[in-house]
Amino acid sequence: MTSWIEDPAGGRERGARGLARAWVETLVRPRRLFANGVGPGDQAPALTFAVAVAAAFTLGWLIADPAVVPGIVSSVPVSALVVLLVVIALAAPVGLHLTAAVATVSVIVASVEYDDGLRLRDRGGVSETVQVVAYASSPMALAGPPIPALRVACGAYAVVLLLIGFRVVHRTSPLRTLVAGIPPALLGYGVGYRVIASVRLLLG
Repeated sequence: MTSWIEDPAGGRERGARGLARAWVETLVRPRRLFANGVGPGDQAPALTFAVAVAAAFTLGWLIADPAVVPGIVSSVPVSALVVLLVVIALAAPVGLHLTAAVATVSVIVASVEYDDGLRLRDRGGVSETVQVVAYASSPMALAGPPIPALRVACGAYAVVLLLIGFRVVHRTSPLRTLVAGIPPALLGYGVGYRVIASVRLLLG
């Protein structure tokens, strides 16, 4: 996840402007982003993007509900900063790795065909799967405030983006797209971004 492609297909920009452009494009023109902005082996920008989304989510949560800040030190702002740094340096990268691992297995399962013997359909590679998982998390940058309806709405949109990304990148049928997308969506967005907990609050 540390490799950078200097001239990826679609000419994706680097730096803060590139992150912002990828975020907006994923939200409003996801098919274009997944078709042109996902390149083989170009995982480092996706990792950076996922970390930025997780940081925005965490910052929004801490600002909206300071009571969730753990008492790491006596100063609440310093404790909040420590939490944010832990998310950036550890939680977000680990979360992306775990979700991408589940997604990779799901894509393989969804690609199995039986035609005079078991075989796998042509599909995108692991690096493309990582990128789709990362960019599909775009809506979660807005889901920081602990408002259950907001988190559920953002989570639902993230799932839709993930399914679109898998369909575009891996060229899967609708049913195979669901098989490939639901497990990583439940882990990455449902558990990681507390969407499942928000659903329970709404239903309860």
